[in-house]
Amino acid sequence: MNSPEDLSRHTPMMQQYLRIKAEHPDMLLLYRMGDFYELFFEDAEKAAQLLDITLTTRGATAGQPIKMAGVPYHAAEQYLAKLIKLGMTVAICEQIGDPATSKGPVERKVMRIITPGTLTDAALLDEKQDKLLLALVPGKNILGLAWLNLASGRFSVAEIRPDSLDATLERLKPAEILLPENYVHTALENLKCVRRTLPPWQFDYDSALQRLCRQFATLDLQGFGCNDLHCAIEAAGALLEYAKSTQCGALPHIRGLQVERENIYVLLDAAARRNLEISETLRGEPAPTLYSLLDTTAGSMGSRLLRHWLHHPLRDRAELRARFDAIARLIGESGAPAYAQTHQGLKQIADIERITARIALRSARPRDLAGLRNSLLALPPIAGETALLDSPRLTLLANQLHAPETLVTELTLAIQPEPAAVLREGGVIATGYDAELDELRAIQSNCGEFLLALEARERERSGISNLKVEYNRVHGFYIEVTRSQADAVPDDYRRRQTLKNAERFITPELKTFEDKALSASERALAREKMLYESLLDNLAPHIPALQEIAAAVAELDVLAALAERAETLGWVAPEFTDNAMIEITGGRHPVVEAQTANFIANDSLLSRTRQMLLITGPNMGGKSTYMRQTALIVLLAHCGSFVPAARAKIGPVDQIFTRIGASDDLAGGRSTFMVEMTETADILNNATENSLVLLDEIGRGTSTFDGLALAWAIARHLIEKTRCHTLFATHYFELTRLTQEFRQITNVHLDALEHRDHIVFLHSVQEGPASQSYGLQVAALAGVPAPVIQAAKSTCCS
Repeated sequence: MNSPEDLSRHTPMMQQYLRIKAEHPDMLLLYRMGDFYELFFEDAEKAAQLLDITLTTRGATAGQPIKMAGVPYHAAEQYLAKLIKLGMTVAICEQIGDPATSKGPVERKVMRIITPGTLTDAALLDEKQDKLLLALVPGKNILGLAWLNLASGRFSVAEIRPDSLDATLERLKPAEILLPENYVHTALENLKCVRRTLPPWQFDYDSALQRLCRQFATLDLQGFGCNDLHCAIEAAGALLEYAKSTQCGALPHIRGLQVERENIYVLLDAAARRNLEISETLRGEPAPTLYSLLDTTAGSMGSRLLRHWLHHPLRDRAELRARFDAIARLIGESGAPAYAQTHQGLKQIADIERITARIALRSARPRDLAGLRNSLLALPPIAGETALLDSPRLTLLANQLHAPETLVTELTLAIQPEPAAVLREGGVIATGYDAELDELRAIQSNCGEFLLALEARERERSGISNLKVEYNRVHGFYIEVTRSQADAVPDDYRRRQTLKNAERFITPELKTFEDKALSASERALAREKMLYESLLDNLAPHIPALQEIAAAVAELDVLAALAERAETLGWVAPEFTDNAMIEITGGRHPVVEAQTANFIANDSLLSRTRQMLLITGPNMGGKSTYMRQTALIVLLAHCGSFVPAARAKIGPVDQIFTRIGASDDLAGGRSTFMVEMTETADILNNATENSLVLLDEIGRGTSTFDGLALAWAIARHLIEKTRCHTLFATHYFELTRLTQEFRQITNVHLDALEHRDHIVFLHSVQEGPASQSYGLQVAALAGVPAPVIQAAKSTCCS
């Protein structure tokens, strides 16, 4: 608008606005004016377009009209949600001065900056999904990552290979990424999230180390196991400083770092996460997916943790066996399953995790605290029932469900049973918590009783039987007597007003009451605000305990949901073995089975002597479903879930790779075949002998000769060099001869029957190669005109 030296030409209000705006030039500034947040000048034009609100012009400053657009204060969240969804950053500027005493514009200050990766308000967050802020720093052949869930306080770091960035971003799905200036990586080019560049000095190692140690009150980071992760520490320091700047204050709920090492999880490449449709279909829909099938959790904390487990399958078998045992105990042996009672109890629990974060950030609302209180009061029965299930993991969770008595007592005494939605409405602090507030409320509610009692006393004291105690807005409270009785009033009466037939008086007692009554509402609200702020101070030391309770509730919820799914869907506990094998009896695809009547179960057997299943059969015969169900069963086992099979025995698995389906990347300038070869190259370069690899129709994107040659060479490489477990589906029947060269390859096929000119898919996996592809029959099913099918038959026969 104008440079700082030109501010003197503006009105005092605009001078204040422009100074604040100059500190936040790249953000929309919501400037509080009474009951509205206003935007001015270019911000107003942009907001009017994005939010479809009216752009107006009101007054002038420095000789120019003031463009304005505004949103009501009480409805701001719905507008903020839309702006954040569009990737905007918004600075919230509040009135912090007292309008009654301010000379000139009321003092204002930016109290919070809202960005896509730093959301904590319930109205702005998806209750079933985390929003992550991620920072990235390049090093020598390494990338340092740090990511923060501000709504929970979980702060994590890792160092990865640059070629792993695509898979890591697909796993974490950050809402916002912080990068050093001039850093470029192909994985970031088409990423659907906000990217912000920061100057390199913000990623300085020494500064980052000091910030982190100050945050955690430690001498160093050795206790978190990340002293050797220099790049990750640089990323974490920059991220922490950025997060603090958005909240304009401390972040007390961030109490440590979690270090992620690659050997913790069964790794899934980006293609595997998409193709297995874990939490999103190939079309980008939320259902039907593995997550949508399994999410019968009672609360949002459980939903989010379930999503995390599905995208972070573990290798730690002791941890996984503890989950299997807990699920089995929640199912029980007979009678009413324990998970049903647990589920009912957990339905009473609010989102403690996010409420705790809002307490830490001092943005918790009255109903947050009421929900927290009610949740803590509901925990003891759940803890008692859980402790009786005779499972080490469930016993541990039960012990973590006990809230400090002082915390429960404080919340119970302080907050009304059903408080107002927002503090400014009053009616939040409970009666009996504060004597002064009770007195102020009593003045408001018992004003009539006081006046009647005073009137009775004054009639008796004065002997004037027709004396009245009354009130009007102009003169306030007064005692009225007739003119004839005016000389009989007591000595402490002071004349307030003379009327034609009456005199009005005030007494010291009535004056004191008047002062209290006329200001009681305002003073009560101010008192409530003070008490509420004090209550947040009192709750702050309990943040670690609340975070522990939230984690225990979320895990118990997930385990109960997995128990319900296992019993309802007929799943079994998998077994782990140290032998290199995947042996599945009666395996089913969990999502397809839920969508299909009479799903056909199939076996899968992979071992050192049976490393590759070469799968043939017709299109639509079930090859892709068969491969995906094997991978999903392995994935579920490593999430600690029961699996859809009659029996499953699984050896060591470190990674799951998939190359399934045809897709291009036009924006990135890659053809369908280029995408296929890029994903295949990733598998060939990174798979190990403990990896599970799914390959579907390799080589079909180029000429028959080149495609067959590539498929042949890729299969040989996986057998001879990689030696991994592989499901290899193909229409190149020539490949079935590989079994003559390699005893580790086994031909299997999806069965089908031909009746006249029709085909019946049996979806049953049989040993040996398919006898034919049934391509013409499938084309006919797809609706290809009969003359075209007939012409194709003639060509085949000629």
